[in-house]
Amino acid sequence: MPSVALPMEPTPYLTVQSALQQGTELLQSRLTAEVLLAHAMQCDRAYLYAHSSDPLTQLAWIHYGRYLNERLNGKPTQYITHKQEFYGRDFYVDQNVLIPRPETEHLVETGLQYIKHHNPTRILDVGTGSGAIAISVALESSRTIQASDISMAALEVARRNRKNAPVHFFQADLLEGVAPQSIDLLLSNPPYVPGADAANMQTEVRDWEPHIALFASEDGFQIYQRLIAQAEAAVKPKGRIMMEMGYRSLDGVRAMLEPRWTSIEVISDLAGLPRVISAELR
Repeated sequence: MPSVALPMEPTPYLTVQSALQQGTELLQSRLTAEVLLAHAMQCDRAYLYAHSSDPLTQLAWIHYGRYLNERLNGKPTQYITHKQEFYGRDFYVDQNVLIPRPETEHLVETGLQYIKHHNPTRILDVGTGSGAIAISVALESSRTIQASDISMAALEVARRNRKNAPVHFFQADLLEGVAPQSIDLLLSNPPYVPGADAANMQTEVRDWEPHIALFASEDGFQIYQRLIAQAEAAVKPKGRIMMEMGYRSLDGVRAMLEPRWTSIEVISDLAGLPRVISAELR
């Protein structure tokens, strides 16, 4: 991987603009260079253009060089800046949690519509990770949400993100320990990437994001099978389950739901791919 040569002292001619140009050439991405330089300078991106002729401080240049090296070595930008926007809010992320994707906002929106029209009492987000789903739903609906994860490290990140959101986090392997017939609405973005697909994934995903949050057996269905089976005991009759799906998951997940669940609905993402599946327990 290329490395970034840093002078011991920034020269008087090393301005914000020239630093940004160097970063853009190295990364082949103006946007990423802007994000990393703004992070190094502890400012927003608009500041870079309002102060483009300002000299870069030694400390900012050292941080910027380190961030560029990390990005060139494959580290996702979000893990460098510890920030990812989701549903209009910034969330702290590190390598203990999956980086929230825009596609997952469809699960939040589907859950919010259900809450608006059906007024569920107990709502649980399973496999919460950064807490992005549970916190977004709680803040948008003004409801108290329960959220679980098997990883204590992930729960530490989620609690950091919680701030004033009415979310209660607890450690559990899926629905382990959840009382029978106690859940009105179950939300989950479970691991669904087939292990067989690992070799073809982007290296920055495969090598940096937590495998426990990505992969689910060789075919990608193991967690769906366990979650749906446990949900049939934990969800109230007429209660609802909503899960995010991979682009090849629909037929398999629908087949798992059909014996015990009804009113199955599929919500597509902006690319037209089936993204969320929702069903009511008979």
